[in-house]
Amino acid sequence: MGKSADLTAVQKAIVDTLKHEGKTQKEISERIGCSQSAVSRHLSRKSVGRKECGRKRRTTRRGDRILRKIVEKDRFQTLGDLRKQWTESGVETSRATVYRRVQEMGYRCRIPQVKPLLNQKQRQKRLIWATEKQHWTVAQWSKSSVKYPQSVMVWGAMSAAVNAASYQEILEHFMLPSAEKLYGDEDFIFQHDLAPAHSAKTTGKWFTDHGITVLNWPANSPDLNPIENLWDIVKRKLRDTRPNTLDELKAAIKASWASITPEQCHRLIASIPRRIEAVISAKGFPTKY
Repeated sequence: MGKSADLTAVQKAIVDTLKHEGKTQKEISERIGCSQSAVSRHLSRKSVGRKECGRKRRTTRRGDRILRKIVEKDRFQTLGDLRKQWTESGVETSRATVYRRVQEMGYRCRIPQVKPLLNQKQRQKRLIWATEKQHWTVAQWSKSSVKYPQSVMVWGAMSAAVNAASYQEILEHFMLPSAEKLYGDEDFIFQHDLAPAHSAKTTGKWFTDHGITVLNWPANSPDLNPIENLWDIVKRKLRDTRPNTLDELKAAIKASWASITPEQCHRLIASIPRRIEAVISAKGFPTKY
């Protein structure tokens, strides 16, 4: 049988009171809802003056109250910031102790989600864009080619800078052959964001010369772009790999990308109408996506 749980401070006080009134250990245990052995253990410690086991708590109640005030002043502080301010108030302790006290207070450490900063004009354009595309079906979104096929994005990921000229070369040598394999003679809509290489006039002329329709896209809107979720999947898969050379890294990236299933892509495409509704509900502000 496992060890019975220790009594709380309140339960101990009740035990002492009931014992003083002449109640038996069995009656006390039934009254406070604990085991009789827990009551017996508490009374035995009191009778022989036995001290509680375990290391003495490093902080006082007053120190804990100071930490709570520091936390409530700004809940976006890191553990390092909290420890620094707590130390400055006269409480010398470790980072681990700060973490435990914050947990005891009911707070949980979280990493804030990074979202793009949107000005009023950008929010308005996002809202207009979402309203215009509100009634697009999943089938219509499936006809949009989300930027770059596998081999192109691997190349781009390995390059520090892509200008308009190099981007057009990528489109010429990688995107066009991939589009021909995917769509044949059917029309499709190409989607990319507003990176400088994508929004350059020469790039726009390239698409016009090749008769390719480009989907207009609001600035700073990764939450609308399902390709961002694919890159996140690739990054998560790469965390378990330990490539030692550049060739091994390239191979790991290709393997991670190849492991993405059509079902995952379909689910992301099917999420676009929900993303649009979220933008409309948020009045153009960033969404959870």
